[in-house]
Amino acid sequence: MVAISPLLVILIPSVIGAIAMAFLNSRQNTPIKTKYTWARSPVSLAVVGAVAGALGASFFAVPLQFCTFDPEFNHFNADLTFGIGIGLIIIGTVIAINVTNWLLQRFIFGMPIVEDTQQGAFNSKLIPAMLLAPTMAVLLLFIYYPVSETFRLSTLLSRLGTDKTRFECLNNFTRMFDSPDYHQVVIISILMTLSIVIIGLGLSLLIATMAYQPIPGARVYRILLVWPYALSPVIAGAIFQLLLNPSAGIVNHVLETTLGFTVPWLQDPNIAPITVIITAIWNVMGYNILFYIAGLQNVPKDLQEAASIDGANPLQVFWRITFPLVSPITFFLIVTNTTYAFFNTFGLIDFLTRGGPLNSTTTMMYSVYEVGIVNKDLGKGAAQSLILFVFVIAITIIQFRTSRNRVTYGA
Repeated sequence: MVAISPLLVILIPSVIGAIAMAFLNSRQNTPIKTKYTWARSPVSLAVVGAVAGALGASFFAVPLQFCTFDPEFNHFNADLTFGIGIGLIIIGTVIAINVTNWLLQRFIFGMPIVEDTQQGAFNSKLIPAMLLAPTMAVLLLFIYYPVSETFRLSTLLSRLGTDKTRFECLNNFTRMFDSPDYHQVVIISILMTLSIVIIGLGLSLLIATMAYQPIPGARVYRILLVWPYALSPVIAGAIFQLLLNPSAGIVNHVLETTLGFTVPWLQDPNIAPITVIITAIWNVMGYNILFYIAGLQNVPKDLQEAASIDGANPLQVFWRITFPLVSPITFFLIVTNTTYAFFNTFGLIDFLTRGGPLNSTTTMMYSVYEVGIVNKDLGKGAAQSLILFVFVIAITIIQFRTSRNRVTYGA
């Protein structure tokens, strides 16, 4: 890999930003109308775009000291590090250009020449800024600052319990991407998440539909269905640890006395992931049932009755009427259950299997704990936590993009 000058790293995105900003604003069908005279000049817009491109490229490159383009820093898979560096530059540049264009459209081109004095509008920008200040302070202190510190830590060789650190560029990431063990962890996490979401939501909707039927004692029955969600994942893990204990568990005792065999629920690497999935589904099922029952109460009865009069059987009524009308609830639960499967299963995994046997239940979240806390490698642990963070955000964005047209709001 050939070293690239930091000046060139900033210059190319600047040129791209200038061209992009000029192109974006040249597509307007009407002349630019704004009280700011500088904003009417294509040269000024190109300068703004160039600055935006430079800032976007610097957002990742400066904290990394341009190390992704310097072979001296990349001791492990320099080509992969170079590719990641290019990707970060592109992401930063695209975000900066789009944000800058949005700000121009919102505050420069969209600002009327005559000040808005209608009743209910703020005549000064100071009051909205003061109202937003507490929220922004909380976000900066508890979200953005920890994320930036995690990113800084992920570029270091740092051990828990010692103050000595060494800058490692993105070697923590490249080692992780090249590790077959981490590939297995990602696959296990995806399979567990799919199982928890699909099986859990299917069973929850089925049980909620049955529990919604007009039967005696329905309210008490529904409360009993919801209560498992009141338990934390750690308590759920403790309960199933007692139930599935190989020597004193009641489940194996019943199986042995009735069927003559026992199941190694927590000792077999092929069965332990299934045990974790069952425990997670049981823990989150009450939450799903609660929302599905609330959604079923909003399904218009007249639509179901009209479908029945037209000759539809109960199964057809469910798939054609009920299920589409609870799709907003389903979409919401898909997102929340995905987050639960990636993050909240840590407690029950730690209590049930501790990631074993043979790492068969080590998820991405549990791997962060093992690497960062147990093995005391804070740099690699921080890198894995960032990958998990980006991974879940990407999945959530994909869910919103792909499910938008499949969700039915209202009758």
